[in-house]
Amino acid sequence: MNDIPRTPVTESLSDPTRLIVFLAYPEMGLLDLTGAQTVFWAASRYLNSSNLPGYKLQTASLTGGLIHTAEGLAVDTVPLSTFNDQSIDTLIVPGAPAIILAMNNAQSLVEWLKQASTKARRTASVCSGTFLLAEAGLLEGRRAATHWAMCGLLKERHPSIEVDNDAIFVQQDSVWTSAGVSAGIDLALALVEEDGGRELALLTAREMVVFLKRPGGQAQYSQLLQSQTSEGAAFDDLHLWITQNLSGANLTVETLAQQVQMSPRNFARVYKLKTGRTPAKAVEVLRVEAARRLLEDSERNIDQISRLCGFGDEERMRLTFQRNLGVSPRDYRNRFSR
Repeated sequence: MNDIPRTPVTESLSDPTRLIVFLAYPEMGLLDLTGAQTVFWAASRYLNSSNLPGYKLQTASLTGGLIHTAEGLAVDTVPLSTFNDQSIDTLIVPGAPAIILAMNNAQSLVEWLKQASTKARRTASVCSGTFLLAEAGLLEGRRAATHWAMCGLLKERHPSIEVDNDAIFVQQDSVWTSAGVSAGIDLALALVEEDGGRELALLTAREMVVFLKRPGGQAQYSQLLQSQTSEGAAFDDLHLWITQNLSGANLTVETLAQQVQMSPRNFARVYKLKTGRTPAKAVEVLRVEAARRLLEDSERNIDQISRLCGFGDEERMRLTFQRNLGVSPRDYRNRFSR
């Protein structure tokens, strides 16, 4: 990375250097750990360039020493006992690809986490690290996020948790959870923004060449991406064409069938077989996804967005949002707009 310019940063992070402890254990995910660490490291560089205290980062395991990640790289750690008498600002727990196997040998780690979290200002998890927070009893009756592929398992093992299948990250009081892998970067940027303000988070994100912050409730993956990972990939070109023509109200089965050079009857049958939804439903969810992005990122009013995305009017868009998301467009914008 380039040398950091001495850009003034709002002095909202006025406390002494904050201790961030990352809990390490065998077979954890490497990016789950290092993605969030790099955010705090980059933020500290900006803070220090403005003569402000930054973060102190420590990676710790039960006994210290080298911990091998799932990817094979070993990470040097200090013993958790090092922090028994220290004031921890934030505890961060990375996930593991095989989290259930990892937890079989993590009971002592869970017990330490349960005790230490009562003294830390914040406790957070990345990806399947949410399972360790759940085992420690930190998520009972709370909303939480994890990797989209593990949401069902989390709900099965911990029925009292309100598992958010879509969220990039979720904050519940002092407990934060995030979705899969790279979402740990979004989570860490949100924590930095909470500490030092939006300007600091923006400078950090720019240094890392990432978006400032995807909204916490933004879907973990798009409908287009979902279709590309299924048999529906046969209709990739059609889906792209639909997204480029959403403002047209005449996206009928006949129109779509003509686009892929099939008869309407055969197209409707094959499309449902390959994608698991009707063409009409596909158009609807793609309209909703496009509208969500505009509500999050643009200043257009809701009526304009409804017409741009092909709903026709605000009321029809409201009914469609309620049916698909359980929330009105106005409430969605209030919650997730940047």
